Amino acid sequence: MKTSFESDYNNGTHPAVLRRLTETNNLQSQSYGDDIWSKSARNKIREACGCPDADIFFLAGGTQTNAVVIDSLIYSYEGVIAVETGHINVHEAGAIELTGHKILTLPSHNGKMDAVELEGYLKKFFADPTFLHMVIPGMVYITYPTELGSIYSAAELEAIFNVCRKYHLSLYIDGARLGYGLMSYDCDITLPWLAKHCDAFYIGGTKVGSLCGEAVVFPHSNAPRHFFTYVKQHGALFAKSRLTGVQFDALFTDNLYFKISRHAIDMAMILRKMFTEAGIELYNSPTNQQFVVLTNDQMRKISTHVLFETWEPLDDTHTLCRFVTSWATTKADLEALSKALDTLQ
Repeated sequence: MKTSFESDYNNGTHPAVLRRLTETNNLQSQSYGDDIWSKSARNKIREACGCPDADIFFLAGGTQTNAVVIDSLIYSYEGVIAVETGHINVHEAGAIELTGHKILTLPSHNGKMDAVELEGYLKKFFADPTFLHMVIPGMVYITYPTELGSIYSAAELEAIFNVCRKYHLSLYIDGARLGYGLMSYDCDITLPWLAKHCDAFYIGGTKVGSLCGEAVVFPHSNAPRHFFTYVKQHGALFAKSRLTGVQFDALFTDNLYFKISRHAIDMAMILRKMFTEAGIELYNSPTNQQFVVLTNDQMRKISTHVLFETWEPLDDTHTLCRFVTSWATTKADLEALSKALDTLQ
């Protein structure tokens, strides 16, 4: 089997998580989030976020998490603002629109939203005397890291948060790869800081060491009324909540979530250096997703040795490709890529 750099969820689960699943397998538990491991995981996440009163819920995957959270935070006549490259706008098959909410798009700047443009859009919208006939913006959605592997600085995030406060909009942060963003060498925020500068976010587990699962955090004890019922209505409620509870309890024991995230960043920076030394152009990404500009001939040669994702054609002879590291990436994986690059000489 070829070494794969296609995604950060092509391995099973971290050994420590698997061990806890095995150790607890023969124990009985309550269900629907009342199991002892979910309760323990919530307390550990609250401590990590510096939010002792946070409301926390565990869901299975990112798409359902985004759909449930967005649907619960805004009224039926409201839409959600996102950049054009935002995950909910491009790669969720209309899941948000299926809930009846329109995605209102702004330009993307290397995957990021610009606070000045956000405020300009809102100012113009509410200055229009006919705005009541339109889809009213009810919240702002961003990802950390972005779809292009970039991260917001503290100043950029704070500026967006302040605009949201000014216009009474919720700020929701999609954290499918949150660990990889927070552990980036370029990151200048912490998890507690992020929690204080948004209304809701989720901590991704599926891409960061678990078999499945995302932890939705309402940091200010501000979960929408009857959020549990929203989860159930969307078919997202685990009966065996221990599955996610055990995994997040393990991930947030002894800083495992952050340690394995940093490992992925270390591997990504080595991978990046390998391409640079081979004279191959990369987009600027400080996280575990690396976007590489390959000639079509280079792409063909490398693909005979390792797997990766073709992102989009740039012209007739060049393609943007994505190479992703994860908590499970090994030095042997990088050696396989190195041998693939040697074939380009």
